Amino acid sequence: QVQLVESGGGLVQPGGSLTLSCAASGRSFSSETMGWFRQAPGKAREFVTAISYRGGTTLYADSVKGRFTISRDNAKNTVYLQMNSLKLEDTAVYYCAGRLGPPRVGALAYDRWGQGTQVTVSS
Repeated sequence: QVQLVESGGGLVQPGGSLTLSCAASGRSFSSETMGWFRQAPGKAREFVTAISYRGGTTLYADSVKGRFTISRDNAKNTVYLQMNSLKLEDTAVYYCAGRLGPPRVGALAYDRWGQGTQVTVSS
């Protein structure tokens, strides 16, 4: 069964940090580009970041550059999202996604998705 399972979400104060994880199974993770997207209430799903299958290429949305870092451990079939200096506007459900091919910013380019994990930034 092809699965992506996110974890690590929670409540954090502005300026705080959080690390999300996404564990993959059912497909050759080491051949897969992995991405993170997020969706806030009443808003469309938006691209956050993506990393190529060997980690050599990363893409970031302008809104998170310098604050978020994507990484992966192919031996553990896991991709991570380190989020620092969190802002109120980072509050959203964060989704992990995978695709076979180079990193892309469009959600339609990804063919498998996790269920999401809630990140709430609040004082």
